[in-house]
Amino acid sequence: MSEFAYGQQVMSEVFAQAGGNSISDIQIRSGRLVYVHTKFGLQIIHTLGELPFQVVMNVAELLYSRQEEDAAGELAKNLQGQKSLESRLLEDRVVDFSCEGFPLGNGEISGRMRVQIHLSASGIGITARILSDEIADLETLGLSRDTTRAMREFIKRRQGLALVTGQTGSGKSTTLAALIDWLRCHYPRHIVTVEDPIEYRYPTDMEDPQSAGRRIPAPGFTTQQEVGKHVASYNQGLKDSLRKAPHVILLGEIRDRHTMDTAIEAAQTGHVVISTLHTNGAVKTLSRILEFFPRDQHRALLGRLGEILMFILSQGLIPGPNGRVMNYEFLQNNCAAIRSAVASYDGGAKSLEDAIRHSGNVEWDANLKNLLNRGMISFEAFQMNRMNEEEEDSRLFVPHSVAV
Repeated sequence: MSEFAYGQQVMSEVFAQAGGNSISDIQIRSGRLVYVHTKFGLQIIHTLGELPFQVVMNVAELLYSRQEEDAAGELAKNLQGQKSLESRLLEDRVVDFSCEGFPLGNGEISGRMRVQIHLSASGIGITARILSDEIADLETLGLSRDTTRAMREFIKRRQGLALVTGQTGSGKSTTLAALIDWLRCHYPRHIVTVEDPIEYRYPTDMEDPQSAGRRIPAPGFTTQQEVGKHVASYNQGLKDSLRKAPHVILLGEIRDRHTMDTAIEAAQTGHVVISTLHTNGAVKTLSRILEFFPRDQHRALLGRLGEILMFILSQGLIPGPNGRVMNYEFLQNNCAAIRSAVASYDGGAKSLEDAIRHSGNVEWDANLKNLLNRGMISFEAFQMNRMNEEEEDSRLFVPHSVAV
């Protein structure tokens, strides 16, 4: 057999068994069964059995050999030489990269993959996230018309900070890509992205709205950079992006105080900055931001946020009978009451929770109840995903078609 034969067999079997269920992640561990995340939840690929160490290493080598390279990657390879996977694992204990899509056997190619190869108690492990090559429209994600309209109005502004939050796998990257793609197709904006890794590639053209099947140059364009490949870190990438004359900066994630401080400063000095945090809800998002800074800076920080924050969209994907559906909370900073609630936030949730109930905003639990009453999620899923479990449910309507 060839060097990568076992790896190719494993990947082919994974897609053959679960490809029709829209795989989002593949989990491979030495000495363990293979699991995949699909639109119906976690699924075992029983036909593969428990994979020995050498087979998992073969899969890892196969994926590593399919790394995406661009001009910058080729330059680095020529200057420094390409390190082997084994040497990188011994040195760093974990290796992150993006790779090309995998042939599915029917003439089609899977989406590109974001791969992490790591060490764990069972030996070597692989987590591969399937990246979609198609950018969704905002209208198809599960957001209301009013929320979609508000987000688009905010993103057209000259400056401000927007945050899309949620846990890993909540669809944040999909929402951000839909928003950025809409902007570049409708307005002359230079959009700089700093990502880890680059998940969606934005073309330079767009479909001609006046002539079906014809492509024309888009009025806006993107400069995409990947952490570790084109820039050293998120913070460095953000600082460097300010010298590229951007209108909009998309920052894949804010991980530390310095990056948050730079993002706020960039939003105050004439840029629209969009980024993500791993938080649930607007209240917890503000609390997380405050945790980055010393307590004696909180009042001044909240004052700045009251001025430049545009919106917080906090989202999650909830399992339903027909696949996962989006639930979300949306806080838009569009009036004096909201600005005041943000600026005066002191760790207590009441004033900000009251602000979320203002017209035009969407409260997480209220939207979750709406999904339940429409039969899109079960009562069990509703209970598991509530934010305020102590609230009274006496007025809750549960349709007969939903199992309780």
